[in-house]
Amino acid sequence: MDKKVERIINIYNRITNGEVISKAAEAARFGVNERSIQRDLEDIRAYFADNPDLNQELIYDRLKRGYVLVRTDNHALTNSEILTVCKILLESRSLVKEEMYPIIDKLVQCCVPYGNLKKVSKLIANEKYHYLEPHHGKAFVDVIWDISSAVYEHKLIRIRYRKLKESDPVSRLIQPVGIMFSEYYFYLCAYISESEENPDIPKHPFPTIYRIDRIDEYEILNEHFHVPYAERFEEGEFRKRIQFMFGGELRKIKFRYKGLSIESVLDRFPTAEILSHDDKGWVICAEVYGEGVDIWLRGQGDIIEVLE
Repeated sequence: MDKKVERIINIYNRITNGEVISKAAEAARFGVNERSIQRDLEDIRAYFADNPDLNQELIYDRLKRGYVLVRTDNHALTNSEILTVCKILLESRSLVKEEMYPIIDKLVQCCVPYGNLKKVSKLIANEKYHYLEPHHGKAFVDVIWDISSAVYEHKLIRIRYRKLKESDPVSRLIQPVGIMFSEYYFYLCAYISESEENPDIPKHPFPTIYRIDRIDEYEILNEHFHVPYAERFEEGEFRKRIQFMFGGELRKIKFRYKGLSIESVLDRFPTAEILSHDDKGWVICAEVYGEGVDIWLRGQGDIIEVLE
């Protein structure tokens, strides 16, 4: 039997049995250079690509530092799905390049079938090239994980936070209850503790909103907070009413919309209810937190008439 054929069969049998294949190790095993092993792996990869009914694909696993066989059934993302996710991430402009690019690359490498890898990569390459980072320039993916863990475990956090109009950061002892994303930024929803002596008692009956990139320092304490509203806080329901990321009390607003796209208003206000519709427009009522909605209403010009 030809040595190349024998080598490929050997590698194929072991990789289908779940082994991790290292080019360097295989080159040493068979006494050839790594380029030869790379060509063998490409032949095996092409075989699975040409036989999609096998539902398997040869990929490089960075964590395992070698090539492995993975299933490509309905549980994996399709080409169109992974392309859509990558475009959403890039359009969000939520992360600096050093954090955004590895996420995009891992999604493409791990989820896209090999036969379409080059095509999907090219489709997003131009957007990656022209990607604009957020102006704060801060990397904080690990911070989001730390804070999310504190939310999950109901742990108190002490932060130093930079407000927009103040040069010196303020210190806060907070009870974190959720993380949300809106228009380029990640936000932390938290109740401010009344005092160091009474950390379980909230200073206000509504959460305060903190932009995560403005948190200069944070310390997750070993102390847990136990309050009745913590169990009742539903991030999804709160998200429907906090469209403008300004903290404050829950309010009810009523206005007449005179524009053309009522869908854009209903998408902006998930709690919106259409009270009436005539030739003057739509009368809408909605529940919102804080005063951020006032800025939006004033910015709509003549197409919005505030009623209450």
